[in-house]
Amino acid sequence: MTITFGVSPIAWINDDMPELGGDTPLDSVLKDIAEVGFAGSELGGKFPKDAPVLKALLGGYGLELVGGWYSCELLTRDAEAEIDALQGHLALLKAMGSRVFVIAETSNAIHGQKHIPLKDRPHLDAEGWARFGARLSAVADYVNAQGLKLAYHYHLGTVVQDEADLKAFLAHTTPNVGVTLDTGHAVLGGIDPYGLIDSHPERIVHVHCKDVRQAVFDQTAGADDSFLNGVLAGMFTVPGDGSIDFDRVMQGLKRIGYAGWIIIEAEQDPAKADPRAYAELGLKTLRTAAQAAGLSEAAR
Repeated sequence: MTITFGVSPIAWINDDMPELGGDTPLDSVLKDIAEVGFAGSELGGKFPKDAPVLKALLGGYGLELVGGWYSCELLTRDAEAEIDALQGHLALLKAMGSRVFVIAETSNAIHGQKHIPLKDRPHLDAEGWARFGARLSAVADYVNAQGLKLAYHYHLGTVVQDEADLKAFLAHTTPNVGVTLDTGHAVLGGIDPYGLIDSHPERIVHVHCKDVRQAVFDQTAGADDSFLNGVLAGMFTVPGDGSIDFDRVMQGLKRIGYAGWIIIEAEQDPAKADPRAYAELGLKTLRTAAQAAGLSEAAR
C-alpha cells in the first residue's frame, strides 16, 4: 500500500484565469515539476491532447499523467448524454495509463465568474439531489467498467460545497462514486476533511492537498466577493504555509489504508508566489507528514 506524490500545473498556468501564467512555456513547467521531485502531473490546458504526443512529452521528464478535471453537466443532461460527452477525455486518460477520473458538476456553478459572489452559489432541492445522484452513479458505473475510479471533486461555488451538500451527495450516490479529498475546498467550504476520511474511507479514491489562509478567505470569497477574487487575493496556498494540519491528514490516510496519488494543488498568482518554490515547500511538508504517519511512498 503506497502513495505517490504529484502536482497540478495550475500554480504555474491557471486555466480559469489565463492572465496568471498564461505565457509560461509548458516545457518550463514540466522541468520544474520533475526537478522538484514529483512523479506525475494532472492535466493542464496547455497539455497536448494527442496521447502519443503527450506520452512522449511527459516521458521526457520522467512524469506520469495522473488524470485531469472533467466538467460534467448532469443537471442538464442525462447519464447517456454525459457518457457520450466524456469519451474524448476518457480515451486520453486510458491511453496515458491514468487510474482516476476526476469529475465535478459545473452546469450551474459560479466559481468561474469573477462578478458573482461565492455566497450566491447554487443549491439543489430533494428532487434535484435524487436526479443528480442517480445520473452520476450511472456515469460511475460506466467509468469504473473502463478501468478507472471515478473521483468526484466537491468545490467552492458548486452544488457540493458544504457539509450538508456532502451528506446529501453521499446519500444519493452509490458507493462506487468515489470522492477526491480536497483539503482546501473542504475547510473553506465547511466540510471537515479529517472527519470525511474517517467516516467514509471507502469513498476516498484521490487526494488533493492545498492549504488555506483563512483570514484572506474571510475577507474576500467568505464575505461578499467571488471565488476567483479570493484566489487572486491568496486564500489558497501549499501545505505548510497555512492552517491545515497535514500531520492529521496523513495519519487519517494511513489509518484507512489509502493507496494512490496525493496531489499538491494550490492556485495562486505565480507573479506573487513562485510556483517552484511553493511546490518545494508543499512536497517537503507532505513527505515529512507522510513519513511520520508511516505511509510508504512508491519507488520511482
